[in-house]
Amino acid sequence: MAPFFMPKGKNGQPYDPFAIAGADHWYNVGAQRVRAIENDLANRAFRPGWLRSVGPGWTNWALESFLDEAALAAGVDPLAFRLRMLDATGRNAGSAPNAIGGAKRQAAVLKRAAEKAGWGKPLPKNTGLGLATSFGQERDMPTWVACAARVAVDPSSGAVKVEKLTLVADAGIIVHPDGALAQMEGAALWGMSLALFEGSAFENGEAKDTNLDTYTPLRMGDVPDVEVEFVASGEAPVGLGEPATTVVGPAIGNAIFRAVGARVRDLPIRPEAVKAAIKA
Repeated sequence: MAPFFMPKGKNGQPYDPFAIAGADHWYNVGAQRVRAIENDLANRAFRPGWLRSVGPGWTNWALESFLDEAALAAGVDPLAFRLRMLDATGRNAGSAPNAIGGAKRQAAVLKRAAEKAGWGKPLPKNTGLGLATSFGQERDMPTWVACAARVAVDPSSGAVKVEKLTLVADAGIIVHPDGALAQMEGAALWGMSLALFEGSAFENGEAKDTNLDTYTPLRMGDVPDVEVEFVASGEAPVGLGEPATTVVGPAIGNAIFRAVGARVRDLPIRPEAVKAAIKA
């Protein structure tokens, strides 16, 4: 939609930053390569539009879900696994003016969110606590954010109930505390809506859902407890419109796995998919 706003990648070719932002993460994982591949069919078939959180809404879903799977394969606690790689060395050390501290600040919000949510404490059967973290959207203007999602899963139906979202953010100096809180709450609930409720199919070239009786965003009755904390900081203020959206989906997906051992890899997370993953 905006070819004039497409920077060049390492290969000298322009790419769409809104499609791939977030993949250039702050974990130290060794050699790393990200490819942006234009989808000609999608460009011809659909009129594109912006999604709140833009690229990190899906790139961080993939990244943070995968990190939990990698932690399981390595036999390491998912929190410890992430913290080990958020060591703020090399290119992830951060820089002035907006990213001072680098990955150390992301590690700090992750540790705080886990602490507030009671990470490691016993939970009722079929209840899980999942973690996810991100830096919002742009590496040169990062908003460090983390979420701990507590969910209960009904194994017989696959239904997922989010009981609480605990979010911690480091956005530098908080200029307007009430406005900042509203942004975080709205972004988090939109992230939950995207993760569990929204999404439609196309049949014969038309959207299957044409009204809100079948297209069901998050309803008031499904809103969980939401707790938001801002890290006290004297660093440069950065954005809060997008970041909280990016961590809620993967935190819920990771919580589902910890509750019933079911790994779901698609959004939105439908009960049928959870049931299938339990059987698998």
